Amino acid sequence: METNCNYDQEKFKIEAIFSKKIVRLRSFYIHAFIYAIGLTFYILKEFYGFPLNFFPLRYLNSIVMIIWTSVFLVSAIDLFAYYKIFGEEWEERKMKSLLDKKTKTQKWE
Repeated sequence: METNCNYDQEKFKIEAIFSKKIVRLRSFYIHAFIYAIGLTFYILKEFYGFPLNFFPLRYLNSIVMIIWTSVFLVSAIDLFAYYKIFGEEWEERKMKSLLDKKTKTQKWE
């Protein structure tokens, strides 16, 4: 007989996992938006000769863009490869095994 408490605990754990996913996706999309703005300014400055010589854009050069692009690509690969390798099926199996292990350790007398 399954109690409502077990269902609530399982639901809470699943919500915690999905909230972590949502936070990671949101931070990646924010990073992608800021990267797109930075890339646009870099292209305008380097290839079209716009005089963007005020503080933050003065230091936007090729080395900075290479490092930023590398970090962006690594974070994208990490995020999406993680979902590909550890997909929903894996999470469900892992969640089930953790819950089973926890219910087996509880001894009701």
